Amino acid sequence: LYLSAMLSILIPTYNYNTLKLVKNLQLQGVKSDIYFEILVLDDASNDAQSKVAHEKISTLDYCSFFENKKNIGRTATRNILANKAKYNWLLFLDADVTPLDNSFIARYLKQIDKKNDVISGGIVYENQKPDHKQLLRWVYGRKRESKSAKARNKKPYNIISANLLIDKKLFLNANNFETNQYGLDIYFSYKIRELKAKVLHIENPTIHLGLESTAVFLEKSLHAIQTTHILEKDKKIDTASRALQIRYNQLNSTGATKLFIFIFSGLEKKIIKNLNSTNPSIFLFDLYKLCYYCKLMKNA
Repeated sequence: LYLSAMLSILIPTYNYNTLKLVKNLQLQGVKSDIYFEILVLDDASNDAQSKVAHEKISTLDYCSFFENKKNIGRTATRNILANKAKYNWLLFLDADVTPLDNSFIARYLKQIDKKNDVISGGIVYENQKPDHKQLLRWVYGRKRESKSAKARNKKPYNIISANLLIDKKLFLNANNFETNQYGLDIYFSYKIRELKAKVLHIENPTIHLGLESTAVFLEKSLHAIQTTHILEKDKKIDTASRALQIRYNQLNSTGATKLFIFIFSGLEKKIIKNLNSTNPSIFLFDLYKLCYYCKLMKNA
């Protein structure tokens, strides 16, 4: 028995059935012989099928299901979960992931006493290509998010919170913002760095299953850029917190921003056509996002 390992597994969900994930984690928790709980909080879903499935969660040992009365977003939902949690270690998982294998919980438990505040397992994507409507999200995930622990440990504060083990006190200190915006992982990571937390990345990935369509992913990506712009303007993050900002600073220092906007605004339709194709270019996607950010900065 891991004496200090008392684990609260926390899953925020919205219109996504988490029953299979919960059953998998519950079996692993029991097998690990630790004190644990699994809390699922639904952010006011309107999907009838997942609602029916979620009613079964509270019938499982050590598992509880709750619902928000109104939609408040992932950040605020996570805060509620963290405050409900009765144990000192919080394992946050997105609703649309699944552990890569049956040693997922055991692998995290091995790291708990090693003087780290945050332990990140990473994320992977299935090998099989999805329908071409979801291809951009899949290609982007595999090229930009699926990284080895060795690569992630080089930039430890670039944290993907879809699969994250974190000390409860630290989480509540770092996640103390209530805004309902997409793309707040960057702010969360920035605060973890400011708090000088010890972060360790290990090989313990979840598979990201819930791929958005290209149209939805593009919309969310622009939303995340708006969030970055707002955070930077409000001096909540610095001007080099993400690669996009660094590229903008390099471009701006040459005085070529206006020309860049002019050229790429003319190519926008062609770029969007490529991103919706069967062979989407991540390079063009980067340029598309950079052009959008340049426009935001120009109008600021």
